[in-house]
Amino acid sequence: MPAVRYWYHSGMASVCFYFQVHQPYRLRRYSVFSTDPFYFDNDANREIMEKVANKCYRPTTSLLLDLIRKHEGRFRVSFSVTKTALDQMEEWAPDVIETLQACSETGACEFLAETSHHSLSALFSPSEFRAQVDDHRERIQRLFGQDPKVFRNTELIYSNRIAGMVTEIGRFNGMLCEGVDRLLGTRSPNYVYAPAGAGDFLPDAPIKLLLKNYKLSDDIAFRFGNRDWSEWPLKAETFAEWVNQINGDGYLCNLFMDYETFGEHQWEDTGIFSFLEALPEKIFDVQPGQNDFLTVSEAIEKHAPVGVYDAADPISWADQERDLSAWLGNAMQENAAVELFRLEGAVKHRHQEGDEYILEDWRKLTTSDHLYYMCTKFWADGDVHKYFSPYDSPYDAYINFMNVLDNIRSRVGED
Repeated sequence: MPAVRYWYHSGMASVCFYFQVHQPYRLRRYSVFSTDPFYFDNDANREIMEKVANKCYRPTTSLLLDLIRKHEGRFRVSFSVTKTALDQMEEWAPDVIETLQACSETGACEFLAETSHHSLSALFSPSEFRAQVDDHRERIQRLFGQDPKVFRNTELIYSNRIAGMVTEIGRFNGMLCEGVDRLLGTRSPNYVYAPAGAGDFLPDAPIKLLLKNYKLSDDIAFRFGNRDWSEWPLKAETFAEWVNQINGDGYLCNLFMDYETFGEHQWEDTGIFSFLEALPEKIFDVQPGQNDFLTVSEAIEKHAPVGVYDAADPISWADQERDLSAWLGNAMQENAAVELFRLEGAVKHRHQEGDEYILEDWRKLTTSDHLYYMCTKFWADGDVHKYFSPYDSPYDAYINFMNVLDNIRSRVGED
């Protein structure tokens, strides 16, 4: 079925491209009889990093750098790169970081803040959330010379409460969110919004919200290579026309997606790289001197909020439900998360007493992917959850994770 789109009269529109770059530290098979504190499968982690770097990170980042230079900075992009991804790049693909640094030096590439370990800490521990945000911010400053001004929470998980936590940090003027239909109603995701409780004068909101246009984002991220899609093969000219036609009920086209869209999820033979290479020129050509590209900070600074985005319950960009059920949708996931964060205090105490590695080991376990692997939704249908999981079943993922957690528990003296 063709995607439902917004069709409005032509006018100026700004494309805001944001890419999420993340790799977890995958666990090795860890039995109930294992006693060593070495939990991570570095052979698999290295193999996957090298594969994704060859298929996506290297060609896509080089192409983006070329496009920035070709269009003299008019083409602009934004990234959020987790610390776990950066650590693995530094170890196994350092040239990718060098190319990202070259993008940063152009002034046309912005880096966002997030939790260092791509965690669900915002849901379970405000103190750990703050610690991971600070950890990630320091890494971005060191590697790219930027002090992030916009925050992106793990998997675009957002709620009024989380907006308040981010506001309290005091370093950010914006956040990224999913544009969820049930929260928007008849409104468009193509505007800037303010969190609930922002006050009567919205331009003075302490932080502003950019909402993902999931229809147009998913045309690239999910539907692009689908030969059964009515719009296949999607041409850059066609997509540029769709972007151009949002004006009249919005002025931003927020294209938020996983970076692995390019070359990994959508293979090179789909034409995804040719599409990306042609897109900036086609965006510029639809209305010369009108349509453009903005980084996330530029979009936030240029436009005032038009309304409040009220998310009493957490939302995300995952699955059709766009809620937390991908990570906390069954008893296994809930139990694993509660037991994981229950150890936070003991782990940090043990770290202060001299266990050099335990805090980092525990933080790698907070990475949301471990809970994602336990998701039972649609597993039998071979859906996206099964595609990303290194386990034979969600139950295997749970057992393996809890075996590792038991060893952490023994290290902090909570047998």
